[in-house]
Amino acid sequence: MPASPPTSATPAIRPVAASSTRDSRSSWNPRPTSPVCVFRPTTLRVWHVTPTEPRALFVILHVLSPGAARVRRVTERWSRDQVLALAPDAASQKAAGGVSAPRKWSAMGVSGPALWGECAGSGSKPYQACVDLSEPAYRCSCPSRKFPCKHALGLLLLWSADGVPPAAEPAPWAAEWFDQRAARAEKAAEKKAAEKKAAEKKAAEKKAAEKKAEPSAAKPDEGRARQREERVTAGLAELERWLSDQVASGLSDARQTGLAEWSDLAKRLVDAQAPGLAGTFSGLTRVFRDENWPGRLLGEYAMVHLLAVAHRRAAELPGDLRDTVRQRVGYQVPKETVLALPPIRDEWQVIALRDEERDRLLSRRVWLHGRATGRVALVLSFAPPGQPLDASLVLGTRVDADVSYYPGAAPLRALIADRYGAAVPARAPASGVTVEGVPQLIADVLTRDPWTDSWPLVITGARVGRDGKEWCLLGDSGQGLRLHPSAGDPWKLIAVSGGHLVTVAVEWTPDGLRPLTTWDDNDEVVVL
Repeated sequence: MPASPPTSATPAIRPVAASSTRDSRSSWNPRPTSPVCVFRPTTLRVWHVTPTEPRALFVILHVLSPGAARVRRVTERWSRDQVLALAPDAASQKAAGGVSAPRKWSAMGVSGPALWGECAGSGSKPYQACVDLSEPAYRCSCPSRKFPCKHALGLLLLWSADGVPPAAEPAPWAAEWFDQRAARAEKAAEKKAAEKKAAEKKAAEKKAAEKKAEPSAAKPDEGRARQREERVTAGLAELERWLSDQVASGLSDARQTGLAEWSDLAKRLVDAQAPGLAGTFSGLTRVFRDENWPGRLLGEYAMVHLLAVAHRRAAELPGDLRDTVRQRVGYQVPKETVLALPPIRDEWQVIALRDEERDRLLSRRVWLHGRATGRVALVLSFAPPGQPLDASLVLGTRVDADVSYYPGAAPLRALIADRYGAAVPARAPASGVTVEGVPQLIADVLTRDPWTDSWPLVITGARVGRDGKEWCLLGDSGQGLRLHPSAGDPWKLIAVSGGHLVTVAVEWTPDGLRPLTTWDDNDEVVVL
């Protein structure tokens, strides 16, 4: 779509008046590029659809975009996008579509959280697939090593399209599986209670023993921790010297020598047991995509230097910032430590999820939004290729749960500590932040943790527009925030909104917003 005003054959588009460069509410993406930085608002000129013919644009874009969201009736069922989000890979999504036709299933039914069916396979006996919709959890008699398999996904797709008849009770083989799950859940609850009691007893005994022990008595684990501290400190001291040399000699040769130097430096940082900083150098090649790559590279070096200095002077930092610095360097926080921290109970809505593969490791990022607190959280899970990722958090649902955050100055990553009941379908979040409020919110986050490079947002009252060749999310005032270049043309978001204001979940990055999900007129979640 061109940035210039359209002809009369297209919906009316008007320019928004350029905002003053002195207006602190103007569009910008705050990102500290050095230990001391100043954020300057920029002049913004955008085009957006006027209310005259918003639905005409919806029709046009619906034709242009095969992936555009379809209007669905309000239902307690999951949407197609929610089901496909559970698939372990794109091949499984495609295969699931092939077995989602009713003719493939000889028997099927749904009773409460129990969904089951028998799907014709290559042998004489059909494959028996069943799903516990409350978790979700899956079982299938097929030999597939993928989880969930195409039969479980196909059955879910059929159910999401209202193609599975209700039943009074599950089939005997499905009921047996549910009984086994209930028994295991009961044993797990008993085991968890016993472990908690044992942990409390052990902690009390340890505390009593420490009081009796000599202050100078060094424990083996304390010796290992001290040894690692020394290695990390030495490695970061070498890193500071390297950074000083780079700035002194200039950055003009970075295109030719940077890749080899960064690879070597990353290996040395791994040897120094600082994997967090090593990962920073592994991804530095992205700066060369920017025309002003020397400035970007200098900014990245400044942030690394700031982290190295912060680690060296950690004793002078507040406790929460010290925790942030240590985690950024690469120190791991045990799950037991996280779960021991006071949790936050809320009705947490799954607003977005994304799967990635890096270094032969699958990862799943699930973003949550608290209904009462308005807080956001990130739950990470990992798995080797071919193994299932955690699928207990379903997009578009809400779960009453305790969430424990990893310690830090701007806590985001979290663990689900306890759940209270099954997940339920969720409408669009009632609360969020406006486009105009995003800069201040991100500035607050960066003030607490200047190394933040990703933050989830629920933006309300937004509209899609353009600033020259760049797409933006616009607020009521016409001010906007640009989308990340990798997001591409947001036709699907425009189609769902139909030119109206919309609620959208995004991931903020220094290079722009990545749209993740939105909600249609029926409050059903749509993956972008």
